[in-house]
Amino acid sequence: MKIIVDAMGGDNAPEEIVKASIEATKKLGVEVILVGDISAIEKCLDGYTEKITVVHTTEIITCEDDPATSIRTKKDSSIVVGMQMLADGRGDAFVSAGSSGALVSGATLVVKRIKGIRRVAMAPLLPTNGKPTLLIDGGANADCTPEFLEQFAIMGSAYAKAVLGVDHPKVGLLNNGLEETKGNELVRQSYNLISLLPLNFVGNVEARDIPQGIVDVLVADGFSGNIFLKTMEGTAIYFSKNLKAILTKSILTKFCALLLSGGISALRKKFDYNEHGGAPILGANGVVIKAHGSSNSLAFFNAIRQAKKFTETNVIDAIKNSI
Repeated sequence: MKIIVDAMGGDNAPEEIVKASIEATKKLGVEVILVGDISAIEKCLDGYTEKITVVHTTEIITCEDDPATSIRTKKDSSIVVGMQMLADGRGDAFVSAGSSGALVSGATLVVKRIKGIRRVAMAPLLPTNGKPTLLIDGGANADCTPEFLEQFAIMGSAYAKAVLGVDHPKVGLLNNGLEETKGNELVRQSYNLISLLPLNFVGNVEARDIPQGIVDVLVADGFSGNIFLKTMEGTAIYFSKNLKAILTKSILTKFCALLLSGGISALRKKFDYNEHGGAPILGANGVVIKAHGSSNSLAFFNAIRQAKKFTETNVIDAIKNSI
């Protein structure tokens, strides 16, 4: 299996990206194609060549660039070249920690959408008391129609079943109440459409209940979904900082922290994005994984591992059949 990797995307490129790629060739048995500035990449490789090839590019798409425009104009960027390679069948998956907007645009304009899919969507994992919950859409589509959310439910359920190993994924719709009549017009119409699908749809879900792990797939428009995602991230940071301040306040609290270190480490690990890899961009006619922009080598390694599993489980074919 060949994984195409954007070596220039993210805050820690290319050092951490290359480090993760080397680790992936050793532990996952995959071949990696690193796309980016060859001189910077080879410096990080330090002579390592086993199962790794480099494709040189001269441009980089930054977060300041307009996503759709940069995909059309920066043809020799690591994102565009990597996605074109995926579209041409020269690799099995593409992984990048670069601009989310550019990756969504590239998945749409270069890799193309699955026939019948109206919009691609980002599907990050949310930590819960049980198994992680797949959020779709996590921010790719701020403005949605009920038909978009209907398709998000189909794609999210297919991914949860194939990749996350959930036999009958519980699908919920993010809303401000549980009743069918609650919510704005978009949510109410989406509820009606999703309820007719052959899915395990459990209805509306309130934000406060999601951390309890009551659904496997959470459907939302990209605007609401991204706000919820960022709120969870911010809350986790807030509690982490305050807990640290409490446990380091005195000799007694430090001793208590030592006794609780195992539980604290487990909780921190659950909320650490480095452990979860990246967010698949579902609806594209190819495997595309968006790694966190601040990914270290562990996070990016997990994103590559996620891309490998995504490819092996034939989720794209499952989505095609469902649509």
